Amino acid sequence: MPASSSTILPESSSATISSSSESPYLWNDEFNAIDTAKWTFEIGTGASGWGNNEKQYYTARSENAYIKDGILHIRANKESYEGAGYTSTRMITKGKFSFTYGTIEARIALPVGKGIWPAFWMLGENIDQVSWPACGEIDIIEAVNKENIVYGTNHWQTGGNQADYGNNTNDFHGAKKELDITQFHTYKLTWDNKLIAMYVDDFKYHEISIENNAGGTEAFHKPFFLLLNVAVGGNWPGFEIDDSQFPNEMLVDYIRIFSDLPTP
Repeated sequence: MPASSSTILPESSSATISSSSESPYLWNDEFNAIDTAKWTFEIGTGASGWGNNEKQYYTARSENAYIKDGILHIRANKESYEGAGYTSTRMITKGKFSFTYGTIEARIALPVGKGIWPAFWMLGENIDQVSWPACGEIDIIEAVNKENIVYGTNHWQTGGNQADYGNNTNDFHGAKKELDITQFHTYKLTWDNKLIAMYVDDFKYHEISIENNAGGTEAFHKPFFLLLNVAVGGNWPGFEIDDSQFPNEMLVDYIRIFSDLPTP
């Protein structure tokens, strides 16, 4: 899911946040409130539907993003709004938090439905300088339509060309994880100077070697920021959308990032 050129930047922020001696986390959000010191809402339809011909208009309204009982709800709605037929939310930590190497743990429940496309992912902090895909993209969780499958993918640029590599829970080197993605699961990403790997409930569903910039993967040794969103329609899920599913929500209990030292 490439970022649009219409990304909204906060006025001032630190590119990277260090862990506190009083906290086990490099960064975390337990979602007791929507913390605008941590998150920025991206607004609108983006360039070419956020680069994917998506059909939603992203808002910062409580109709599309709210907290209930310590859970973040990102809600996609069927409604006419600012010329679009659907609304949703896209939240990013760009300019407020980015990091290089570590472990992410997140407890998330995903929506399913024809045309729905939830994601928890990361983009290279230098996207405005080098553009996409040269900045790199790490898709920790993507799901589309009615599949109970989670996809993990890396996108980058090598030799001037786009490169893509991904796996999923339906077939990771012959192994398969049966999932009901609408229920909460613990998702994990591990990232050091050799490997990026992704897990759901300790089942590995994606791994890529980045050691010594293998395959032109130097982008993955630089800072990345976080994104959460639910798209409606687009190049991957397609443009047949089941309007009876709305409102449809992605639920996020927490995101916790631990700082790990790179492997020697």
